[in-house]
Amino acid sequence: MTSFIGRERELAEVKQLLGAGRLVTLTGVGGVGKTRLALSVATDARRAFPDGVWLVDLVASETPKSPVRMVAETLGLRNVEDSAGLARHLAGKRMLLVLDNCEHLIDECAVLVGDLLCLTTDVRILATSRQLLRANGEHVLEVPSLPVPETDEASADTVLRYAAVRLFSERASAVVPEFAVSDANAAAVTRLCHRLDGLPLAIEFAALRTRMLSVEQIVDRLDQLFRLLRSDSPVASPRQKTLHGLIDWSYDLCSAEERTLWARLSVFSGACDLETAEQICDDGILTDAVLEAVAGLVEKSILGREADGSRTRYRLLTALRRYGQDRLVESGEEQAVRRRHREWYRDLAEQAGAEWFGPHQVEWLDRMTGEEAEWAAVLESCLNEPGEERTSLEMAAALWSHPLSFSSLGEGHRLLQRALAADPSPSAARARALWADAWLCLRRGDLPAATPLLKECRELAERLDDQAQLAGVVQLTGLAAVLKEDYPRACALLSRALAYYRATGDHGRSWTTLLHLATAAVFMGDARATALCRECEEMCESAGARWSRRDAQWISGLDLWRRGDARAATGVIRQALRTPRVPAERLGLAHCVEALSWIAADQDRHEYAAELLGAADALWRSAGASLPGLGPVARAHTDCEIGLRRALGQDAFAAAHARGGRLTPEQAIARARDEEPTEPETADQARTGVAGALTRREREIAELVARGFSNKDIASTLVIAPRTAEGHVGRILNKMGFTSRTQVAAVWAAEYGIG
Repeated sequence: MTSFIGRERELAEVKQLLGAGRLVTLTGVGGVGKTRLALSVATDARRAFPDGVWLVDLVASETPKSPVRMVAETLGLRNVEDSAGLARHLAGKRMLLVLDNCEHLIDECAVLVGDLLCLTTDVRILATSRQLLRANGEHVLEVPSLPVPETDEASADTVLRYAAVRLFSERASAVVPEFAVSDANAAAVTRLCHRLDGLPLAIEFAALRTRMLSVEQIVDRLDQLFRLLRSDSPVASPRQKTLHGLIDWSYDLCSAEERTLWARLSVFSGACDLETAEQICDDGILTDAVLEAVAGLVEKSILGREADGSRTRYRLLTALRRYGQDRLVESGEEQAVRRRHREWYRDLAEQAGAEWFGPHQVEWLDRMTGEEAEWAAVLESCLNEPGEERTSLEMAAALWSHPLSFSSLGEGHRLLQRALAADPSPSAARARALWADAWLCLRRGDLPAATPLLKECRELAERLDDQAQLAGVVQLTGLAAVLKEDYPRACALLSRALAYYRATGDHGRSWTTLLHLATAAVFMGDARATALCRECEEMCESAGARWSRRDAQWISGLDLWRRGDARAATGVIRQALRTPRVPAERLGLAHCVEALSWIAADQDRHEYAAELLGAADALWRSAGASLPGLGPVARAHTDCEIGLRRALGQDAFAAAHARGGRLTPEQAIARARDEEPTEPETADQARTGVAGALTRREREIAELVARGFSNKDIASTLVIAPRTAEGHVGRILNKMGFTSRTQVAAVWAAEYGIG
């Protein structure tokens, strides 16, 4: 009675699986559209089955019946006692049986399809179930949610490319004929579809509410999710009249251990790995049962599974999370589970801070960046829970060494400001948080914001007689002096802080202080500069800190250049650019590209230097740094730009600078290393334009992005994990220098006619 939207890829894949095997099971969470997909496939396949396509709804009967009896009644057969007898009736028939909603009779259905496949030759079965039948010869397709736009895509033309938005638009216009997705409401529709995880049934329920609410009002009321999303249709089954009823059905199919775990996992805002689930969800009730309960929830399509490098992570859709939260409140365990959740992430932050300067530095950066959403949620939870404000201070302060745990340095500053405002009482935790906030501000060149933080930190540390934080204030005051180009004062302060850290055995802060001391010495031409730079690199090599070694190589390269060896300086800094890179990290990359532009200009490679300067400008902006606040770097940048404008002329400089500014981070690295593009492997790889920097796989994914596929849809299409797809899309945006999927779609439409 309503249009079937999207699912082109799934339709093709189910038909392919039915051609390759005789049993195909469509799995997925309730409300994802398994039945609609099966019916669409069955309708298209009718001519291939001369003995018919038959739909058997295994929950349609008001009285309990066996699957054998329901199939027999659907086919008009009498005196059928068991599956073997049913098979005898179907021998020689060429037909398709659609067994809908097998999950509540999973064992009986498994026996039935097993006998039918063994005792007939031309009967094919298409089953829908929230869990696998585990029958021999079973081919499985997990039906994903509908593709959803990214939240920064807000034009009507763009968002209507996504099936989730088209579904909402069509269903809403059916109840409110004048409704249409427009530029004015596109952002709200996108947020709504995102909040509902692209789940078709939830989107349809939400569309019904447009009779009385605007899209913005629906989004604002999604906290009342289960009361809001319901249907009053008299022909809908009870479990399909409300989202709550639909999920109740799944909940009833779970074991006691699975229900307990479902409720406890609802405290996560995003995904978690098995180790984290065990630590937070196992309080003795689930001892040694978490693994089995996770497996059961995955099999029942409650938990989504995604690969993240060497780890597997698990995620609840929003509706399932909200349902689990309600069950958690009912259980009386909510406060205890949330406390374990907060404590786990606080301890994780402290462990990351303690181990950041060591052999697992890059791994920690990857992990902390991947947990960005969870950090924000945990800090938010602490700020909203009376008595937990101190925990928010401790956690935010512990993340100083991993600023990539925040979406940006500016976001980290805002979170720390909120934590500081929530707990103004004098404490060691507050002193550490003030120091960490000042550190983030100085990293991005915001000296005015850092100054009052350092003042309060010093006063509080003196009041508490906290020698470690007093040393920290001296260290950051020395860094501030570097940014103000007051090098004698900077060297004096940094030397004092370094002596304290060495005496207390704090290797991480010893290294950061030494790096800043070396920077001051290089820019002031101090005779100690070379020895300090060498010591910076040696500390990194001794600790196995590969990421920090890049910064040490940057300052060593500048020291070589200042001493007149431009060739060696270039080689050292280019070597730094070979360091494994966390995609979100731009500050260190900007420093290296910037320095290479100065050296190239000094060698009279003016056009090349201007390109690198343009690339560096783009990197500073994307890192959220204020270049004028970065003292000696800003001065050298200005001097370089003035010299290049004089050497090239205004127009030539502007053209070269603009070329550099269009480079993606990966292209900027290649250009900074003076590398020519690699030879194309195929004609496909020889494409021109910004897409030329992408690998074959990345171009394949970019094309799917241009066609409106979500990360989940891309993962299903290419048979990769959603997390892998997300990583590819992130790298594509980085390489192309874009901030949204809309820009990728525009390039493909303009250059290749795809979109």
